[in-house]
Amino acid sequence: MNGFERSAEPGVLGRASGHGRVYQARGDQHVTEHHHHYPSAEAASLFGPSSGHPVVRASGSAFGPAAPVPDSVRTPLVGRAPVVLRDRRELMRSLLTAAGEETGGVHVVHGLGGCGKTSLAQAVFNEVTRGGRRIGLWVNATERSTLRASMLAVAADRGAEDGELASAYKGQRASADLAWHYLDSSAEPWLLVLDNADDPAVLGEGGWLRQSPRGTVIVTTRQAAARVWQGARLHPLGVLPVEDAALVLRDLAPEAGSVEDAETVARRLDCLPLALTLAGSFLSRQLLESWSMSDYRRHLDDNPTELIDQGASPGDSERNARQLVGRTWEISLTALANDGAPECLSLLRLLSCWSADPVPLSLIRPAAVDAAGLGALDPPLTGARVETALRGLLDHSLVSLVSLDIGGTPVRCVKTHGVVLDSVAAAVPEEQRAPIVTAAAELLGHAVPESGDRGRDVPPVGHLVSHATHLLGRLNDAGSASRAVELGTCLATCLFVGGDFPAALSLARTTAEAAGRWLGPDDPATLRAEHRAALSLFRLGRFEESEALHRRVLDARTRVLGREHAETLESLQDIHEPLCQLQRVDGSLATLRETIEIRSRVVGEHHRDTLHTRALLIEYLATAGEVEEFDRVGPEVVAACEEHLGPDALSTVTARHNYAYGLRVFGRPDRAEAEARSALRGRELVHGPEHALTLSATVLLSWILGDLGRIEESIALGRRVVEGQERALGREHPYLLTNRTGLAESLAAAGETAEADALARLNLPLCERVLGPDDPVTVRTRGLLV
Repeated sequence: MNGFERSAEPGVLGRASGHGRVYQARGDQHVTEHHHHYPSAEAASLFGPSSGHPVVRASGSAFGPAAPVPDSVRTPLVGRAPVVLRDRRELMRSLLTAAGEETGGVHVVHGLGGCGKTSLAQAVFNEVTRGGRRIGLWVNATERSTLRASMLAVAADRGAEDGELASAYKGQRASADLAWHYLDSSAEPWLLVLDNADDPAVLGEGGWLRQSPRGTVIVTTRQAAARVWQGARLHPLGVLPVEDAALVLRDLAPEAGSVEDAETVARRLDCLPLALTLAGSFLSRQLLESWSMSDYRRHLDDNPTELIDQGASPGDSERNARQLVGRTWEISLTALANDGAPECLSLLRLLSCWSADPVPLSLIRPAAVDAAGLGALDPPLTGARVETALRGLLDHSLVSLVSLDIGGTPVRCVKTHGVVLDSVAAAVPEEQRAPIVTAAAELLGHAVPESGDRGRDVPPVGHLVSHATHLLGRLNDAGSASRAVELGTCLATCLFVGGDFPAALSLARTTAEAAGRWLGPDDPATLRAEHRAALSLFRLGRFEESEALHRRVLDARTRVLGREHAETLESLQDIHEPLCQLQRVDGSLATLRETIEIRSRVVGEHHRDTLHTRALLIEYLATAGEVEEFDRVGPEVVAACEEHLGPDALSTVTARHNYAYGLRVFGRPDRAEAEARSALRGRELVHGPEHALTLSATVLLSWILGDLGRIEESIALGRRVVEGQERALGREHPYLLTNRTGLAESLAAAGETAEADALARLNLPLCERVLGPDDPVTVRTRGLLV
């Protein structure tokens, strides 16, 4: 390669672009490679019908093997020209500026297949050549023979003589030197586009990519990193912003839905221009049915790749794989396999088990890949080849590297486009689905910590939720389901312990549905996921749903596992919570006492599980007014928990919290304050300051301080609780409604009537709808407004 002027960002690999963008969004856009193959026995070689130069005629044998010759190098033979600018504007301006300069240099536009590289180059080409300002030359650079024939056609266009061209075809003269001689000596300035140069070696081996004093070169490619790009200016091209992606759909199918509907579909398609164009074309061309965008979005979940590709024109699958999302990635994967990296396909199949969100690179460490058995795949993926496979996917823009903030720490991740994942997953051979899914579950499981009792010590797991959810959707048999279901339940438990109850419920339900489908509704793994969902429902204030699900799990576990099994006893214990909130305190006491009796007999009186149930019993003895048993059991359990579990254990903190509550219920605020403060310190230590159970201990201390006449301290804590519960539980949670009314009452007693009135007016309609018009809290709230 002849000395490119070294410009900004040489050799940048997979960089996210801050450039603006251009994209066609009206009518059907078809990017088709036009090749005409002339038999070697015929004397036929056509160069640039618009060039004004004579047609070169020579025997086929003299020219060697027949080469595909373009109909034109003056026109992009790739379909319609872009007519609507969608984003990409900054990059468009940058390329237009370069094309207008005397020596514009070499510009490489690289990105994922289907992201609109050709469309961008075509828009620049049309703008530059409009009005004859510059000569435009378009070359299909997909393969050696096509490139060579097209570049010789460019030479003919720029003035090469018949004899020179014939010599080049016979191998008597260097073809690239001939082409660039006439480009360098062109009387007119030009723009040369080398489109679809996805194998940079084709350009490098023959010296086809050069810089010239007479023009500008734009290369479009999927390859982000190649030695031949050195000295060129690189322009990464990504997907469209969601607003522009929605407009692409609206331009193609304006009657199919609203802007909001279009944005929903665009997000599902990950804003990939090729997928958007195919989707819009499908919606605009329907004859027998009339789907809305909402209909299209629903059907995408069934078989996304097949549905998207139905938007292509008939025959596109035979003419050009680049026009189908189900086949366009094959171009890159085939090239990688030919270059000695077939394991790229298996790595991409593994990534397709997870979601399009960033995947920490730690999940695919070589040792973990070997342990997961991925070497048995076809093609095999071994730990020693993971680096090679990842770099190959990066070089072909099939994946990108991003940084994700996890718990305040930047973590390197790999990100794959959602449409790529869908199409790759759909093409996985049936016999390889189960081992790949099982391996993906095993690898993801390494990143999920044991939740334990100490919620604040559980590392952040939110970035793993979408991957676990996606993995559950990839299951195809019972064999691969077990590990994925175990993973989903464990991750839901981490979310629950960390206080993210909505996310815990969502994942637990998804896990339970998958487990029920593949393992059966009464399989212990299904029941574990449902139990976690029931706990989450309770924390979200959905008491009736929680009780019903707890009851179903308890009955099934009793039938399948037996009454004394540890998991059955877990259900027997935990159903007490919704029972109490549904005013069935006797039922709560009965289940707790039965659990204590069985656990004491089976695992011992001082086992951690037995002690935890005894700690829970303290609260319900107070609620039921059982003062004598409370006075005996409360101090005894607190002491036993401290002795056998330690002062900071969850069960010890729970026992102290519940004992402080009972002391207040029985009118002993002086003694209750010290216990409540100790419980609050314990909750903060175990769960953190914003956890729902920490806020529960906070409001208890607020009540006790109010009983002691320390109104200002009580109000300060009450405000902290209301603000925290709004964030942790949502503005309509029953606990929040109760505490908001309590705060309003304290404010009114302190003479802060305006704030009290405002809180009561905010709370009353919520209380009436959520709790009912005759609930005691609703009545108290209404009384504040009288």
